[in-house]
Amino acid sequence: MIQIAVVDDEKIIQEQIKNLIEESMPGSNPDSFRTGEGLLTSEKQFDIVFLDIQLEGMNGIDTAKMFRKKQPETVLIFITGSKEYVFQAFDVLAFHYLLKPIQKEKFKEVFSRAIMEAEKRKKQKQESLFIKTRNRSFTIDKDSILYVESRAKKAEIHTLKEILEIYASMNGLEKQLGKGFYRCHRGYLVNMAYITEYNNDSILLKNGETIYLAKEKYHEFVKEYMRYLRNEWPYE
Repeated sequence: MIQIAVVDDEKIIQEQIKNLIEESMPGSNPDSFRTGEGLLTSEKQFDIVFLDIQLEGMNGIDTAKMFRKKQPETVLIFITGSKEYVFQAFDVLAFHYLLKPIQKEKFKEVFSRAIMEAEKRKKQKQESLFIKTRNRSFTIDKDSILYVESRAKKAEIHTLKEILEIYASMNGLEKQLGKGFYRCHRGYLVNMAYITEYNNDSILLKNGETIYLAKEKYHEFVKEYMRYLRNEWPYE
């Protein structure tokens, strides 16, 4: 389900937007906030946010700048009675800019495109791994990862092109990588797509590398690998 928030200090406008959302997506039950501070203190992850620019307290532009740091993939749609903020809206990567009074047909057209964009971003997020180091933040396509190796407090991510070293726990990476990856050893996470052969203590990958397979995990590994090959991965 797409998670939606409406941020507007005018109760009438807030209710109008919520009603239009419900008309287009029955049962969506959007969250509502009267202030930018209210949105920022929420722990919920939102896919689409309708955000008024002229709010009491923190304005919508400043709210968006802070919100982007927390939830960069969210589709932001600004709502305002003035055209003067349009360029500032682009600075925070707004998806669209709706003018008050809100026209029903225009809203539905923009909302329909926003839903498609939100679903696309959710899919991209599922297919990529977000990496943050001291110097930079970036994403890696999960499909490009051969395996991950634990190195003390660090982890080496072996991709098709390079080896990336980051500070991360194997437990955390295992959770992030999800389906298609298997913890074949305390110090290894393998991408099943690149396995060519295996025996009771090792796994051979398509690039010719061999990684360890814990003997006590052999039977479980075979079971999970067979499920993977049959497209029956249990976390679908």
